[in-house]
Amino acid sequence: MSIVDIKVPPVGESVTEVSILQWRKQPGQAVALDETLCELESDKATLELPAEQAGVLVEILVAEGDTVAIGGVIARIDTAATASAPAMEAPAAAPAPVAPVALAPTASHAAGHPSPAAAKILAEKAIPATAVTGTGVGGRITKEDALQAVPPQLDPLPAVLQPPAQLFPVAEAPTGRETKRQKMTQLRKTIARRLVAVKNETAMLTTFNEVDMQPLMDLRKKYKDRFKEKHGVGLGYMSFFTAAVCMALEEFPSVNAQIDGDEMIFANYCDISIAVSTPKGLVVPVVRNAETLSLAEIEAEIGRLAAKARDGKLSIEEMSGGTFTITNGGVFGSMLSTPIINAPQAAILGMHNIVERPVARNGQVVIRPIMYVALSYDHRLIDGRESVSFLVRIKELLEDPARLLLKV
Repeated sequence: MSIVDIKVPPVGESVTEVSILQWRKQPGQAVALDETLCELESDKATLELPAEQAGVLVEILVAEGDTVAIGGVIARIDTAATASAPAMEAPAAAPAPVAPVALAPTASHAAGHPSPAAAKILAEKAIPATAVTGTGVGGRITKEDALQAVPPQLDPLPAVLQPPAQLFPVAEAPTGRETKRQKMTQLRKTIARRLVAVKNETAMLTTFNEVDMQPLMDLRKKYKDRFKEKHGVGLGYMSFFTAAVCMALEEFPSVNAQIDGDEMIFANYCDISIAVSTPKGLVVPVVRNAETLSLAEIEAEIGRLAAKARDGKLSIEEMSGGTFTITNGGVFGSMLSTPIINAPQAAILGMHNIVERPVARNGQVVIRPIMYVALSYDHRLIDGRESVSFLVRIKELLEDPARLLLKV
């Protein structure tokens, strides 16, 4: 027998702990070299942990949903065992030899043994652990098992000891008011921590404007079919907004800057973070050097990153280093909002839904498709004149999209 500890490897700068999202292998199963043992979730991404050596998984030390520090041991593999041969033999109870048996889980994961959280819940319910069937690793009683456990029914009293029937009926307690506790994921905890830090550490201010989307809608309607046929991707509004942002950032470099201590860092490139909503939370993959890309290339890159985000396959590198963020709450029906800066960036542009509104054009009231846009920015870096002028420039480019093509 040769036991090897499986440890959590470093998964990125500033990441100190991860959660076990899902075990792909269970104790007693054979594991091939580089085969995925489990999925790890950090505060930035979901990662697969491959086996460094082949063998048999003999022990799982960290259950799904639990958190472990980088470098912590989460499982053990017997590299000398095979799938057909058990990983360990039980000691003989008598002189006669006994058949080998598969390794049982450790005491911390023994069948019928509750986790600390489950033990507390069972104690509060006055339910013995022996009355609960565990569904965790090795039959361990999990927190969910304890929450769902029902106190055992007592034997009925003899008839002579039964209390008298109630004289008046008692209304049944209302149903449908249950509560559910769910542990925050690493991603959700990081989002919460960073948003609070931004609110507390930046001089954030938001300026608003409106965009008449009719010219852009007309252009898209006219060319979207030919665009899709030629480039193989759909023509959406996000590529126009991204291109407009890049042109405006070149004219107002402070909006593309960051603060580092007592210094300001100005980037001569536009790495645009695009906020994407996933079942696990909001992530912001980055379109690199967006100022050098065509509309088709922007659309293709956004589509690629969004698909990886929804599948939980984004790498840490694909979500790091953006210089400016665009978020589109309009897809969910948002009319107006004040987006929070994606630190350490200095500004974020919020898009909203398109609604037909009455507006004045050449002295006449007409109905136009209007989108409200919002720019939240760090006032320590960006003055009011620059922020307003930046947003006005975005408006000009979108209301006359030919400027995006001519770069004027």
